[in-house]
Amino acid sequence: MSEQQKSSASTGGKRTRLGPSEKYEIYVNVLSGQATQREAAERFQVDRSVVVHACRVAKQGALDALAASVPVRRATTKSAEQRQLEEAQAEIERLRATVTEQAVELYLHPGKSRWG
Repeated sequence: MSEQQKSSASTGGKRTRLGPSEKYEIYVNVLSGQATQREAAERFQVDRSVVVHACRVAKQGALDALAASVPVRRATTKSAEQRQLEEAQAEIERLRATVTEQAVELYLHPGKSRWG
């Protein structure tokens, strides 16, 4: 008996397609320890490789979703470019104030005049 015939014989000879909710149920059952992979395969009448694949895909999907899920504060949703622009504008304002202060000091400084 070939490997393909063995797997179809163990599942009753009929190929079963699982829906997303059934795959999720398999994943939850295996993850929580309510069933082994073999028990889940028997319960849903599929090959164990289907259970292994469903668990792997569900785990990777969960990890991807968690990686993409970054807590965002509404007040700090500025992009890096916006933050850099604001920092540059603050630096320009600081330098403008410094130059103005120095110009006032030079104008008011009592000392030797150039013309005299």
